[in-house]
Amino acid sequence: MKENIQKEVYYNDRFASETLGRHLKPYLKNDMIIICVGTDKCIGDCLGPLVGTLLKKSNFPYPVYGTLGSPIHALNLKEKLINIKQRHPFNFAIAIDACLGEEENIGIIQVRQSPIFPGKGVGKNLPSIGDISIIGIVDSLKSDNNISLHNIRLGFVMEMAETITRALIKAAKY
Repeated sequence: MKENIQKEVYYNDRFASETLGRHLKPYLKNDMIIICVGTDKCIGDCLGPLVGTLLKKSNFPYPVYGTLGSPIHALNLKEKLINIKQRHPFNFAIAIDACLGEEENIGIIQVRQSPIFPGKGVGKNLPSIGDISIIGIVDSLKSDNNISLHNIRLGFVMEMAETITRALIKAAKY
């Protein structure tokens, strides 16, 4: 997986938004869309919808799918992707999602040269999304397979979402 990582920053690093924004700038072309994955029913999985909502509220100049009001999650993923593909059949997509990782990587935001695989960390087999992805590592998969997505603090996920949002807004302005 390491070979797919293009850039990574710690979410509250002073220059995280600028670093990510400069890195993402080349991907923001006229045919680009953003697909934010997750649900507001679980704090650990709300990173995507938070970013989508913040981008929409900022009048981000590119199409954004997946918000707190209209999330894209495991139960509606296939239907939503069909809908998006019909509207944007050839568009370049950046997918955004929360992710489980190693404990020492919690808080890292990664830009990956690969799609996301929603639900993979919890054993689900769902379609991949995006040409590249931005993932935020929100928790670790414990060695006893005890997934603690419900123990993550909203403030932490919100700060991570704000960093990603600022980076995309900066990339659009560069």
